[in-house]
Amino acid sequence: MQAVVIPVTPFAQNCSLVWCPRTLAGAVIDPGGDLERVLAAAGKHGVKLTKILLTHAHIDHAGGTAQLARDWHLPIIGPHPADQFWIDGIAEQGRMFGLAQCESFVPDQWLDQGDKVQVGDVDFDVQHCPGHTPGHVTFYCAADKIAFVGDVLFAGSIGRTDFPGGDYDTLIHSIRERLFTLGDDVRFVPGHGPMSTFGAERRTNPFVSDAVLASGRG
Repeated sequence: MQAVVIPVTPFAQNCSLVWCPRTLAGAVIDPGGDLERVLAAAGKHGVKLTKILLTHAHIDHAGGTAQLARDWHLPIIGPHPADQFWIDGIAEQGRMFGLAQCESFVPDQWLDQGDKVQVGDVDFDVQHCPGHTPGHVTFYCAADKIAFVGDVLFAGSIGRTDFPGGDYDTLIHSIRERLFTLGDDVRFVPGHGPMSTFGAERRTNPFVSDAVLASGRG
């Protein structure tokens, strides 16, 4: 698998362009906005866009979804149906944050724990990881040991749980039982900020490290 991370929107959200090196079939993970930058990256690498993958439906991750899907005739894959209420309110989110032309949309395929998504020859395993939003999912490419985790986990931090539908204990469970079990050597692209590995976060993350959880402070 090949991938480039493209920070978009005033929130510096990590939109990812991923593609199969043999077929050049590609997908955009979390097209929050600034679509011209995403399309320029696809053109630069000769990628043929075939689908949109969504981790969750917050505005900075999904704000450009409707336009990209319509303009390029792309199916929308994900998130989990528990994020329907966020999709329904995405235009209002856009007005609140001054992000123009954000539209609601209808996913062509909802996702759940254990589902698989294919981009060319590249396979992604889907984990349902609620806590930041109830319908949040992540995408894991086992062949390359890399995961795209949206706003579940960050380098040195975790996703917020104070939005509607968020829950702290659920988020911690998602991280420990759905992400960390994939292996310490797995790299991950978070929704914001630099990449890390699950092993590094298990050792040092002040919210979900082994030491913190063992002490009962998590």
